[in-house]
Amino acid sequence: MIEAKEPVKILLIEDSPEYRRVIDLAFQRDKQLDLILSTGTAERALEVLGRIQHDLERPDLILLDLNLPGMGGLAAIPRLLTISPSSKILVISQSEKEVDVVAAISAGASGYLLKSSEIPHVKESIQIVMAGGAALDAKVAQFILKTFREKKPARQEGLEISGRELEILQLLAEGLVKKQIAERLQISPFTVAAHVRNIYTKLQVVNAPAAVTQAFRKGLLPL
Repeated sequence: MIEAKEPVKILLIEDSPEYRRVIDLAFQRDKQLDLILSTGTAERALEVLGRIQHDLERPDLILLDLNLPGMGGLAAIPRLLTISPSSKILVISQSEKEVDVVAAISAGASGYLLKSSEIPHVKESIQIVMAGGAALDAKVAQFILKTFREKKPARQEGLEISGRELEILQLLAEGLVKKQIAERLQISPFTVAAHVRNIYTKLQVVNAPAAVTQAFRKGLLPL
């Protein structure tokens, strides 16, 4: 697991009291994670975030269910990021549907897990996301790749991706973070960061999971 200097401040938005208790108990025993708020609706979370005046009090990560009463998780993602732009969002849902996964990532989520994920995997995914990596549940990733194979995506004309950018895209798809990519390619982290920014711009995305998803959809990465 990636070490964190300070505990990751987490906001949990989940309508199941039982699952909230599971997460609460699991995180209480982990000094790297600090569950600062647990709520059953997106509306309540937005209300609380709207009252926070200092960035240091905002959650580092929002653990978000999609199937919520009132405002659904997908609709909440852009609003949560607008009111708390420094927070990362990790979706944890029962849905394996490609439309939900792609919609969540396109809206700005930094990862997508299934509720069947074991707690150690949830914790590791939180640390990966906080380090700038992409966290996709293995079953979700396999489902998406199967769908892309069936659709036989074609390479988009006019999209100029360099060889180095393709290398970095492939490593992002493997789940590596920027520091690990720099070590693998024996280049500086600043160079990696510059390439990643260019990739995001060219693919018109905001984070690593969205870049990887777009790259597969456009046929840029091998299946």
